[in-house]
Amino acid sequence: MWHNHIVPFFVENPSMAIFLTLFLGYLVGKLKYKMLTLGTVTSVLLVGVVIGILFPELKIQPPLKMVFFLLFLFAIGYSVGPQFFRSFKKTGLPQVIFAVVLCVVCLAVTWLCAKIAGYNAGEAVGLFSGAQTISAVIGVGQQTISGLHVDESSKQAMENIVPVMYAVTYVFGTAGSAWIIAFIGPRLMGGFAKCRQDCQDEEAQMGVTLVDQPGYASSMREVSFRCYKVTNEWFDNGKKVSDFESYVAGQGRRLFVDRIRHNGTIIDTPSAGQIIYPGDEVVLSGRRDYIIGEESWIGPEAQDDTLLTFAIRVQPVMASGKAIDGKTVKDLLAMPCMHGVSIRQIKRQQSLDIPVRENTVINGGDMITLVGMPYDVDTAAKSIGRAARQTTATDIIYVSLGILVGGVIGVLAVNAGNIPISLTTSGGALIMGLVFGWWHSKRPDYGQIPPAATWIFRELGLNMFIACVGLQCGPHFVQGFEQVGWMLFGWGAIATAIPLIIGILLARYVFKFRPGTALGCVAGARTTTAALGAVEESLHSSVPAMGYAVTYAVGNTLLILFGVVMVILFA
Repeated sequence: MWHNHIVPFFVENPSMAIFLTLFLGYLVGKLKYKMLTLGTVTSVLLVGVVIGILFPELKIQPPLKMVFFLLFLFAIGYSVGPQFFRSFKKTGLPQVIFAVVLCVVCLAVTWLCAKIAGYNAGEAVGLFSGAQTISAVIGVGQQTISGLHVDESSKQAMENIVPVMYAVTYVFGTAGSAWIIAFIGPRLMGGFAKCRQDCQDEEAQMGVTLVDQPGYASSMREVSFRCYKVTNEWFDNGKKVSDFESYVAGQGRRLFVDRIRHNGTIIDTPSAGQIIYPGDEVVLSGRRDYIIGEESWIGPEAQDDTLLTFAIRVQPVMASGKAIDGKTVKDLLAMPCMHGVSIRQIKRQQSLDIPVRENTVINGGDMITLVGMPYDVDTAAKSIGRAARQTTATDIIYVSLGILVGGVIGVLAVNAGNIPISLTTSGGALIMGLVFGWWHSKRPDYGQIPPAATWIFRELGLNMFIACVGLQCGPHFVQGFEQVGWMLFGWGAIATAIPLIIGILLARYVFKFRPGTALGCVAGARTTTAALGAVEESLHSSVPAMGYAVTYAVGNTLLILFGVVMVILFA
């Protein structure tokens, strides 16, 4: 039954074997015991290996897995491109240098472990990808190995061993990183009490925001609209809208008059010279922290459904103007173009929420969500940068061109003796993703890839590639594991732990980052999102995320490219 029906079905339809691998891999990846989880990528790889062992006759075409891998790499570069190039400016330079140093330490320690263990290029790349939890190195390393001037059997053996090494070392690479950064890190920085107190101090200066999740919304509306009946004697002789807004601004508050009902007539977007009389009803708008105060001096709050029902513009705007880059939120709100406009949200790298507080610094490429009356928002958007097109469509021309140009650049090679040195098509796709992502931040009208599409490129692109790798290497997995032996666990743990401990100490004593930011920088440079979540939980603070964005952009790029370097070092 098994051999006569099921095996031929998957052998004749290898695409079905890939989807079976994804289904079971994602299912296993959801299993979790305390802090221990295999994660999606490792689960997909191991399931692919098992299915590959069960169906050794399966043939997966190489172009299939590379198409998905290139989409993944381009999406990675596109996401971090704006922050990557922005980080080289003066304000982000210390974090850039730290990320570069830590990535070099990761490469050096892994290289030393591989040398002592007597590993070849494939084994070293696999150890590096698993211990440093950088899954993309599997593809980059294998592609670099395929270009080496060695016999085909040696190439195949080295390519097959890469996922074996990765699978064995990745578990501690992920769980161990989270444990070291979240629990050892605070102790190396003076203890949990000190770190938590410092995070609280930083929160007092910067504030925190809620992260939106699908299917949920914050009960706290960041921008509010409230209606008041004017009864205070201050208005007895009538007051101009500009007089009222100046008066509340003098109290350190930022409120705007959006509508007025006068003698039964509703006045939309009243001018600065419009008079407010006793008996009028006014709609005030502002961020919740400004408008939540006691406004009974104006008069009683009114529930006028007609007056409060009107269209407002909620417009994401990409910060791209030179006049905006590097400004604080306070500076931005003080600009004349921001009259009547509030900031609901600031996102960096498409997914990282940045606190909307006075001292928050705005970077080029940040997506700022403006709220206000349509005319006011349109005016502000033109000064800040470019209004993002609110669409679900992806610019496939842009994506295809970026990967094509990257691939052409990547195949250009320089021979150093018998070793061809090139970015490979994988490295080229990553680099052009960075460039195209940065260009989109400057010209949001071009190259639109919505966050949901970026997610699918990254998530499905990588795991489809990993599924193909697992299915291909399955028949060789057991033999490969016997080749490297159980000592691989130890070498993986060393290659994971030592760079992290060095990084934590460097962040504290050399770079002198504040504790929460320092641990976020370590997690970012090592591109371990699981560790970021763990350290935020252990410190009861979202401050570590402030150190994650820049270092993640740099670390994610360098560690992937270091897959090429690792092969060259052992070639």
